[in-house]
Amino acid sequence: MDVDKIAKYSSNQKPLLVKNDTIEDALFEKYGVNRGLRDINGKGVLTGLTRISKIVSFTSGPEGKPVPCPGELWYRGYNIKKLIGELGEHEFGFEKTAYLLLFGEKPTESQLLEFQDILDECRCLPTNFTRDVIMKAPSGDIMNSITRSVLTLASYDDESTSSDLDISTRQCIQLIAQYPMLAVYSYHAFNHYDNDQSMYIHRPRTGKSTAENFLLMLRPDQKYTALEAKVLDVALMLHMEHGGGNNSTFTTRVVTSSGSDTYSAMAAAMSSLKGPKHGGANIKVVRMMDDIKENVSDWENRAEIKDYLMKILNKQAFDKSGLIYGMGHAVYSMSDPREEVLNSFVEALAKEKGMERDYILYKNVEELAPEAIAETRKIFKGVSPNVDFYSGLVYKMLDIPPELYTPLFATARIVGWSAHRIEELIGMNKIIRPAYKSVMEVRE
Repeated sequence: MDVDKIAKYSSNQKPLLVKNDTIEDALFEKYGVNRGLRDINGKGVLTGLTRISKIVSFTSGPEGKPVPCPGELWYRGYNIKKLIGELGEHEFGFEKTAYLLLFGEKPTESQLLEFQDILDECRCLPTNFTRDVIMKAPSGDIMNSITRSVLTLASYDDESTSSDLDISTRQCIQLIAQYPMLAVYSYHAFNHYDNDQSMYIHRPRTGKSTAENFLLMLRPDQKYTALEAKVLDVALMLHMEHGGGNNSTFTTRVVTSSGSDTYSAMAAAMSSLKGPKHGGANIKVVRMMDDIKENVSDWENRAEIKDYLMKILNKQAFDKSGLIYGMGHAVYSMSDPREEVLNSFVEALAKEKGMERDYILYKNVEELAPEAIAETRKIFKGVSPNVDFYSGLVYKMLDIPPELYTPLFATARIVGWSAHRIEELIGMNKIIRPAYKSVMEVRE
């Protein structure tokens, strides 16, 4: 196959594609169609009902008009801040919250112990799977590697094509337990074969939390501090679920509604999450901050920092997009509760890791970016940081390589995907089939 020839042909066809596949803005307005299932104010169009989670960003004001309020995130009727706040200093919450999202109720002590035992039982892969699947054709795109592994795991499951509730629940629990292994092992295979580094395949340990196992499998010496594991556990809890309306969760429900199997639904969700508009934002923040470090001589000079932020907004610096990554959110108007929770742990972790200067720079950008955006964009309602602003810094302080940032997101979000798959199987029983208005020109 002559790839260059095919590539040249495809490139030459571009004018035809643009000409015949462009739909004018006026037509969307004419037929009342919302691009991206969002109205003119960016609010998502209702496409379903859920009991799993809720996002609050507005309250009802005078005459029923929406009024912006501090953001809230709720899991099964519980505020995420409360769920994290009620954990003991050395207590992990991922497993407890996963049970809550999957089954709809907080686990009792005995139910939690049983669930943790089941997860321990599931923290294994089929014989030679790591060698025959993960270590073959390794890729720097770890999301693709995990997706391939998920689809291949279906070959080892005699009930892989079933949409039975009991079987699907079993498969979801298994994948929740296996995702950290798929992510870390895929990274080590890439790091060995592509970066010529040493190979480490550490087995997870029973009795350890998901966060602890992720760190001990990733690190050559398998060591981590209590604070490191705690912060990662909190980050995983914050990323588990987000209202149900996000792209990858909607993908899970669309695929599930067709009667497709668990492995296919999770692979589809992975393909959605890896898109840079969805799961890769924290990498953009880290790269932007690295660029600021290179171009701002004094990280405590607020005037110098703001001047460079203005250059970024005016498309004169960084990636010339005019965006300050990590600022603002499509849903939250005043604040992102996930950012507020994560931020409360960042300073302590920065001190432990000797990265106080980095933290000071982040705090300065957090405070100055809204000012710069207001002056440049004439936006005066206020812009606040989102969870991606600090999550990248947290992962960097935890020595997690950038290739694993989005896979780590998926390691948490598969819990939410699983909960929505189960809810779709139980309560919907109807294939999701949206309508598209044809604006095709009739040709004689």
